[in-house]
Amino acid sequence: MHFASLPDDRARSVPDAPAIGDDRTDLTNRELAARVTAAAGTLADHGVGRGDVVAVQLDNRVELVVVLFAAWRLGATVNPLNPVLTGAEATHQVLDAGSVLLVTADGTGPVADVTTIGVDDLTSSSAPELADPSADDLALLIYTSGTTGRPKGVMLTHANLDAMTASFIEWLEVTEADHSMLVLPLFHANGIVLGTLTPLRAGGQVSITGKFSRDRFFADVERLRPTYFSAVPAIYAILSALPEDVHPDTSSLRFVVCGAAPMPAELISRFEQRFDVVLVEGYGLSETTCASTINPLHGLRKPGTVGLPLPGQQVAVVDSDGRQLPAGEVGEVAIAGPTVMVGYLGKPEETAESIVDGWLRTGDVGRFDEDGYLVLVDRVKDMIIRGGENIYPKEIESVLYQHPDVLEAAVVGMPHDVLGEVPVAFVARRPDATADADDLLELCRERLSDYKLPVSVTLVDELPKNPVGKIDKPTLRTTVTSA
Repeated sequence: MHFASLPDDRARSVPDAPAIGDDRTDLTNRELAARVTAAAGTLADHGVGRGDVVAVQLDNRVELVVVLFAAWRLGATVNPLNPVLTGAEATHQVLDAGSVLLVTADGTGPVADVTTIGVDDLTSSSAPELADPSADDLALLIYTSGTTGRPKGVMLTHANLDAMTASFIEWLEVTEADHSMLVLPLFHANGIVLGTLTPLRAGGQVSITGKFSRDRFFADVERLRPTYFSAVPAIYAILSALPEDVHPDTSSLRFVVCGAAPMPAELISRFEQRFDVVLVEGYGLSETTCASTINPLHGLRKPGTVGLPLPGQQVAVVDSDGRQLPAGEVGEVAIAGPTVMVGYLGKPEETAESIVDGWLRTGDVGRFDEDGYLVLVDRVKDMIIRGGENIYPKEIESVLYQHPDVLEAAVVGMPHDVLGEVPVAFVARRPDATADADDLLELCRERLSDYKLPVSVTLVDELPKNPVGKIDKPTLRTTVTSA
């Protein structure tokens, strides 16, 4: 499907049913369609047309979703920006995308050569007709987080969104009865696709709760009664560390999803048992529109794996020559199918390096187990080579997470004059923890070969995070490199 018509379709079908809300407003299907039409008129009044790019830099709020549908109504593409980008970072992204208009909260923005409007301006009385839709229309330009260089624009079409949302609806059994509580950022594929478009396509509704807050999260669950939400491991770790006397009512939740980074099996079990909810871990990238594997809702779920390939997608583990490897052998994860991006905007060489013979080479290291579940070993770029021996930080982190005092752990490589690199660990502990660095090193000695042992464990109050909530290993590497 082409998502430009979705608001109108919902309004015709059940006009007074709830569609989307945030802390400021709640919209029915009829009201959402009207807001989208008015916003599309405003964009058209500013010269936006088919093939143009509209940038939007907003905190999580209803207007961001309205701009998505409004731009798509005109046949335009949306470039969502992280609201905390610096002026220089935002300028690079807006200009690199070729954006002709920027939407911000108050109508001011950092890009001098691009017209900027505010959310209060999205009220035109003109009502442009729906542009002749094509599945090949570019829907989104999602910029990578830039941990390996300057951010790149991932080009996703309406065909990509169609395939991804259909896959989610089938696998997670999403219906008109479902209600997504959105806490992840709407400048990221997970928030847009799983958190918003999937329930809306299925006839359900979305509640946007704004920036994650430990102290209000479960109050929102009890107030809104969602049937699912998606979050990152850091959020689940924070929630699992709430005081033991916190017992929220989670009975409305059918399941919750974890993505963006591997989640330790111990943390999954701890969260499920404490809050009486099914947690399914998945795996994907912006380059595959959101997710490619997820543990099933029914049948065998395997904490510590990222599940089975989603409907319509092919997932393989390959060697350096692209040959598919059998179960049990470790190689690079590769993905093919209708959710794979068109490519990186304006970067044909990098696109050709990433997509080989139709397969996206992810840069992630993994293996399939005997039941066909994908086990992530690590990132290719995160691998540490210590005196010729390959060390995958995730293996060390998994051991550290087995200690009940560990809230979060990250292992990176530190340069070494003789060995090339050695592993060092950073750990944030739970409140009232008593374990010290020596205790954690002793746990590693019990369960890891000598060459895998971290040379140090540094205790920190909190591990740094990137904008999508992943532990920011590049920052940690900078710390140990400059030490």
